[in-house]
Amino acid sequence: MGERVITLTGINPRMVGYVMAQTRTEDFRLDDGRALRLTYAEPDGVTRGGLVVLHEARGITDAVRGMVAGLAAEGWLVVVPHLYRGESGSAEVGHDEARDKVGELSGKSVLAATDIAFAWLSGRKVNLDRIGVIGLEFGGAVAMVVAARRIIGAAVTIAGGGILEPLADGLPALVEIAGDLTVPWLGLYREQGDDITAEQVEKLREAASTAKIATDVVRFPFESAGAFEAWQRALNWFDAHLR
Repeated sequence: MGERVITLTGINPRMVGYVMAQTRTEDFRLDDGRALRLTYAEPDGVTRGGLVVLHEARGITDAVRGMVAGLAAEGWLVVVPHLYRGESGSAEVGHDEARDKVGELSGKSVLAATDIAFAWLSGRKVNLDRIGVIGLEFGGAVAMVVAARRIIGAAVTIAGGGILEPLADGLPALVEIAGDLTVPWLGLYREQGDDITAEQVEKLREAASTAKIATDVVRFPFESAGAFEAWQRALNWFDAHLR
């Protein structure tokens, strides 16, 4: 299979991992007129289920592509909804432009985008209980919003910011919605290297523990071994809950 790629934030997606999967991008339209640009990758063999990958603030970066490759190599049908509209869609952008694009989003718009991605998977015979969502950094925060507002199989947040203060005016702070989780949710946070502090993560853990659903929050070391362990935890979470 080649080298294993670790696709967690801060780790080069080609360092230790999977052969990069071929991705395709299409403009997908529902019968009711809703439309969105999607990027997706298909597994080589039997499809185990579907995963929606939510991109980081800078768009579909190499880290996001690495995550897509790793998940597809594990047998998942993977789709990335382009959360940013416009001609360029969610192509990778710089930090300044990313802040502007995030500021234009709302809870309603990101939920609408993921709903279209769920419909795309359903059209490929993947039932909702076999669909999960996983997000990286900004996308990790969005994944938790989805996990508190939709009924699917499972959700994973990787380094999702906006714990105490929302990332955009139209998005909630994560501690405010953690108790409303309706989907088994795993939060993965690095021990160092982020603006996210241990105290913030602990407050999120406490808030999530009040939800009437399985939750877990894990902090992992920045080095490759820690990132690989976190990646395995994400895979195991989906294995346990998407059946």
